[in-house]
Amino acid sequence: MRKVIDLECDLPPDEQGNPRKVSGAEQSPGHGAPEKLAPPPGYGFANYANIFRSRAAAPDPSQPKGESLDGVVARMKKANIVRGVVGRIPNADLVKMVGQYPESFICLAEFSAYDGMCGVRALQDIVQNHGIHGFRTSSLYTMLPASDRRFYPLYAKCVELDIPARIYTAMSYANDRPYDLGHPRHLDQICIDFPELRVVAGLGGWPWVNEMVALLRRHPNLFCDTASHRPRHFATPGSGWEMFLQFGNTLLQDKIMIGLSRQTFGGSYEDLIAEYEALPLRDSVKDKWFYANAARFFRIE
Repeated sequence: MRKVIDLECDLPPDEQGNPRKVSGAEQSPGHGAPEKLAPPPGYGFANYANIFRSRAAAPDPSQPKGESLDGVVARMKKANIVRGVVGRIPNADLVKMVGQYPESFICLAEFSAYDGMCGVRALQDIVQNHGIHGFRTSSLYTMLPASDRRFYPLYAKCVELDIPARIYTAMSYANDRPYDLGHPRHLDQICIDFPELRVVAGLGGWPWVNEMVALLRRHPNLFCDTASHRPRHFATPGSGWEMFLQFGNTLLQDKIMIGLSRQTFGGSYEDLIAEYEALPLRDSVKDKWFYANAARFFRIE
């Protein structure tokens, strides 16, 4: 069984059924708004339920509401997942996870571009004093493209601390904000201005796959992951992933890391890993996608 580093280790709710994520982020990008009214039905993030109907199905009442972190780690070990990259939950919870499971998770903290040097100092503190491994940001919630200059002090601090940044890079289905906030082109300027910054483009850049491939070729320290995309569709003709799979098996084989996103798709880690195993990739390339590229990127070996 191959070793795996999961670039999007989604966590289920805790044992009481409480979500392990920052509450309200979907409704309040930036620094809030006055007297926010309820949106029309199906608007904003609610549109994801229209697009991904199978994911919006009612939960099975016979299944437990959530799972302890001990349970998550046990599942990971059973599937030979040696590390899981975690974000999208409160920074304070990430600090606790690092303390409890230092060998199981790679934790990425998030700070707002609106917070200026306060955010920069907080990033430095959480990395140097609390064991956090890197920085992440998502234009899906901030409604700022990642190349916005308000992020630049945070990127500069990442370079100074020698930590990576994971940046949301894909189309948004939230129809209350521009669909191309996560376009790969925003990474180009970042990589030009910060050539030392290790960047992973989270979610692989779909539907702008060809441009994602071109930027991966262009910038030595730019990588990407496959999170939030069902692996069996990468080899489906007409899916838009043809160039990604072709170059990922050849010239870009050292640049791609997998993100299983189990909480998004359901099923087991083993099921999703099997779908990656079935892709038309050389065996040596699968070793890199599954583990070696992420191990090198996050410097865990």
